[in-house]
Amino acid sequence: MKPRTRVNHPTVEAPAAGNTPLVAPIYQSVKFELADLAETERVWAGSRDGYHYSRVGNPTVRTLERLLGELQGRDDCVAVGSGLAAVSVAMLALLSQGDHVLGFVETYGPTRGLLARTLARFGVRHTLLSIEDHAGIERVLSATPTRLVWFESPTNPVLKIADIPFITAAARRHGALTVLDNTFAGLESHGQYDIDLFVHSLTKYAAGHGDVMGGAVIGGKALTGRVRSQAISLGPTLDPNAAFLIQRGLKTYHLRRAAQCESAARIAAYLAAHPQVACVRYPGLASDPGHTLASAQMSDFGAIVSVDLRGTAQQSRTFADALELYAIAASLGSTESLIVPPQLQQPRDLSQEQQAVCGIGPTTARLSIGVEDPDDLIADLEAGFAAAFGT
Repeated sequence: MKPRTRVNHPTVEAPAAGNTPLVAPIYQSVKFELADLAETERVWAGSRDGYHYSRVGNPTVRTLERLLGELQGRDDCVAVGSGLAAVSVAMLALLSQGDHVLGFVETYGPTRGLLARTLARFGVRHTLLSIEDHAGIERVLSATPTRLVWFESPTNPVLKIADIPFITAAARRHGALTVLDNTFAGLESHGQYDIDLFVHSLTKYAAGHGDVMGGAVIGGKALTGRVRSQAISLGPTLDPNAAFLIQRGLKTYHLRRAAQCESAARIAAYLAAHPQVACVRYPGLASDPGHTLASAQMSDFGAIVSVDLRGTAQQSRTFADALELYAIAASLGSTESLIVPPQLQQPRDLSQEQQAVCGIGPTTARLSIGVEDPDDLIADLEAGFAAAFGT
């Protein structure tokens, strides 16, 4: 074989039987071949296991999917290229023209946007309530045939806690499916409840290092099969190298999260006692309105702290700018601590009344706590208060 041919058809070295790599290899290949056309036809038809094209399936991605399904306590998982891709394929797989969705004003802004600006163009209707409006939830489900109830717990960014048994029971009673965006609570929480699908942004705590994006839809095989078909058709494929990096992040997921939650609890307590803080939302605080529910439902209290400062919007800006260890950046769940100041998270798509329900005020900041030493993180907040308030 001549060199020009050999470089495109090298001899592939593989370990002998029983000689397994400790870290699974990355199958960084778009295409897979089989022994002959007959076997290829069987794989394409789904009558035998195998891979032929990475948009349809890839061994590295499938390894991640199986792990995520197991961690969440469900049968299957579909991994895609981002958290919002997971939201999109889940909604598109479950909804048709004329369907109604019950959602909530406390939901992640781009999810609300998908309902209001994209799905509405195709005849999907929706109603937004507060996650705390139990009477409204029952009223809407009783009066309007509803296909899907979509919610978060804790909510983004003010950490309201949904009453999951109430919502799932009401949805089931009225024939609606439930999808929980479980990103804030983590892969170890809420699996005990009657939830049809879980959505996660793997970009956050699963990957954990701020260097890779991914999303997951987790549930039973019947519904995830529909989601998978939708993902294959639309093509938000998770790259095998990204899947590998997320798997690598998951190796330290529980260690990172435990440290982050412990630090978040300390920081929330510090903020709650600070004279320049008007309100702290953290479900681990006994004074938090969601503490009792979170204690019953969650495996931990999370690593996000939401805080309303006293003073003006300009003082909140000065506070954020003065911080050295908290990066002003989108997203959450990284090893580095982050802050999203109020100027970057106002829910401008909501009415004034809905904004009041949402709970994001002119001085509301969201802190994502990293793995730094909590003493240093608290000292950095002290410097921010000194810059903003002179205290």
